[in-house]
Formats: sequence, structure tokens, C-alpha cells
Amino acid sequence: MKIVVTGAAGHLGSKLSAHLQSLGHEVTGLDLAATDRPVPIVAVDLSRLDDRLESLLRGQDAIIHLAADRSPDAQWKTVIPHNMDAVLNLFEAARRAGVPRMVFASSNWVVGGYRFRKERLGADTVPMPVNPYGMSKLMGERIGAHYAAAHGMSVVCVRIGWTQWTHDNKPGPHMAMGRWGQLMWLSDRDFLDGMTAAATAVVKGFAVVNLMSNNPGMRWSLDETRAVLGFTPQDGAPAQLPLRVGFKEFGAWLAQVGVPRLVAKLTGSGW
Repeated sequence: MKIVVTGAAGHLGSKLSAHLQSLGHEVTGLDLAATDRPVPIVAVDLSRLDDRLESLLRGQDAIIHLAADRSPDAQWKTVIPHNMDAVLNLFEAARRAGVPRMVFASSNWVVGGYRFRKERLGADTVPMPVNPYGMSKLMGERIGAHYAAAHGMSVVCVRIGWTQWTHDNKPGPHMAMGRWGQLMWLSDRDFLDGMTAAATAVVKGFAVVNLMSNNPGMRWSLDETRAVLGFTPQDGAPAQLPLRVGFKEFGAWLAQVGVPRLVAKLTGSGW
């Protein structure tokens, strides 16, 4: 297949581009700066829609869109051009170029508000983003649903779990956000194989899937991942919660849930 990877110079994009190339796919990378490592990367600004972008996409079989401001702390100043305008521009250029498959790298942050709740989290879970980053990823999913319904594009939105740039991406109590963070851990192998499946599996219309490793005790459902992509993660690790991590997690619960709930009870609904 001919596959375009955006954000190809980044941590995940460079790994995925090399992996796809090793499987025999013809990979073209897009990023803000051009390089020749190890996959040729063409410089392009996705926040602008022009004929050049369309020409770069023409003849491609699939696009994997990873490029974004990846920080959960990102604010609207960067989120709007890099995570929202860029997604809309890429979908429209792909439509004009006749690209049949789009894989959108969504995020666990689309349902970040469920951290201290008990629901199982699947594709049909009502979104609850808690920051501009999560909101931008939800918008990307909505754009994908539109292009699938209105233009017949095959769109797979992958809610990616926790991949680390440190610790060789090994799971453990060093990970932020305690149990929540650890139980959405995603190994390099599962990331690469899962994203490859998202680009190559036979998928009609629109789909949302979770992509986490098969971590014991996690609330993330892999049912849609198996049914839509025919992919089952091979790795997994239980959460490790030493006392210091437990204390930090309790503090986060107090700040986000406990204290607001107490204040609501004390003040009532009229304040």
C-alpha cells in the first residue's frame, strides 16, 4: 500500500513510518520540516489548505494522521491551528485527492472526565473531554464521521492510550496519573501493530476504537478494536500502586471530585 504518515518526524511517527516500510509499504512522511530519515519526509504546513497538499495525497491508499500539538496542557492558541484546522484541511485534501482511508490519531483524553468513575469505556461512551487537547481530538472524530457519511470515506479514529517518551516506554509507578495512567499503557509493539491494522483492515464507513495494551483490570474496552480491526494487543501490565502513588491519586481525587462534591452539598443548587 501507499501510505502517508503525518507527523512522521515525531516520536511515534518515526517509529510507525519505519515499521510500515519494513512491512513493504510505500511510505511518504509529512511534517513541518523535510528530512530523509529513514523515510523521506516532505515539509508541509497542514494548517493551510492548498493545491500542493492535495497533490501530495493523490494516488495514496491511506493516511495516518499523527501530527498535532500533543501536549495535554496545550491551549487554544496552538490547538486551533495544529489540532483542528489541520485535521479539517487534511480530510478535505484527502477527499479531493480520492484517498479512500483515513486513520485519525485520537486520544484517551476524549473521555478524560471518566478518570474517577467506574464505567467501562468503549466506542459508544459519551465523550467527556476535560481540556482543549481532548476537545480538539473529539472534533477530529466528528470531522471524520462527517467525511465518512457525506463522502464515503473509510475513517478509523484510534483513541490512543499512554505511550512514553521516557523509560523506554516501560510501564510502572513512574507513570503520571496513577492507576488511570498505568492502565492505559500502550506498548510500542501494540501501537505499531494496531495502527498498521487501522490502515490496512477492511473497514467500511466510520469507526472509533481504543488502542491500549491488554492491561489487567483496565476499564478500556477492546471489543471494537477486535471486531473492527481484527487486532488484539499482545502486551499488558497491571497497575503498580505503592503508597506514594496512592497518596497522589487520592489528592487528585480530592481536587477533582471530593472537594467540588462537598462544596455542592454545602451550598446547594441555588449558588
